[in-house]
Amino acid sequence: MDSVHGAGVVVTGAGGGIGAALARRFAAEGARVVVNDLDARKAAAVAAGIGAVAVPGDCSTIVEEAREALGGTVDIYCANAGVGSPPGDAFLDDDVWATAWDVNVMAHVRASRVLLPDWLERGEGRFVSTVSAAGLLTMIGEAPYSVTKHGALAYAEWLSLTYRHRGLKVHAICPQGVRTDMLAATGSVGELVLAPTAIEPEAVADALFAAMAEDRFLVLPHPEVAGFYQARAGDTDRWLGSMNRVQRKWEEATGRPGARAAVRPGWEDPVWEPRSGR
Repeated sequence: MDSVHGAGVVVTGAGGGIGAALARRFAAEGARVVVNDLDARKAAAVAAGIGAVAVPGDCSTIVEEAREALGGTVDIYCANAGVGSPPGDAFLDDDVWATAWDVNVMAHVRASRVLLPDWLERGEGRFVSTVSAAGLLTMIGEAPYSVTKHGALAYAEWLSLTYRHRGLKVHAICPQGVRTDMLAATGSVGELVLAPTAIEPEAVADALFAAMAEDRFLVLPHPEVAGFYQARAGDTDRWLGSMNRVQRKWEEATGRPGARAAVRPGWEDPVWEPRSGR
């Protein structure tokens, strides 16, 4: 795309997975890229491979530093950093919920506070939010992730409807399974729901660039998600019933409460740790 050649681009959570794929694609298209990640070594490695600048650290606090690294202007901001949640239920500890809310929603809010004044003054800017299909639908076994990804989608929608007439373009990336460390960390629920149709991170970058070319808000690397989204809106109770059947299938396969079968070999969940990035 000619429109990104020379543009200043920031990608958070870009030490691997979707973020690294986005950073590589933008660099290949001629953009000037800042690679952000909590892991400084991973950020540096990705940046070195594409001729970008690494700005490691908390994605909520690096916007000004990234802008300086780009010569004073950020044209495109990819709010990609995210954190999953442990497979479980509504009884997860408050700190798990707080972390998910802070990274998956408030980091987007904080970044836009810094970016919007310049974008609105110039009459142009682009905000890319990596939401996940969990934000359009939901994800069994991961309450904080599902709830906060709904919040990320709602915030992206709000930005678009509020500022599109002032030159702001917003895109919400909503993939299902993508072959990243975050997918591996989901354990049995990811294997059941996401792994069968998982795609490579590069396919997500391709989908974003197609959406930018068409000036389209929703980015659906898995096109079938559009049908699921329509089914959810058209007959919510039927959709909830079908998702509950998936929930029961997962319980039976893993021996969770209410299950009628023992744990299947290979379906044990890994020890969960918060993972930032997509």
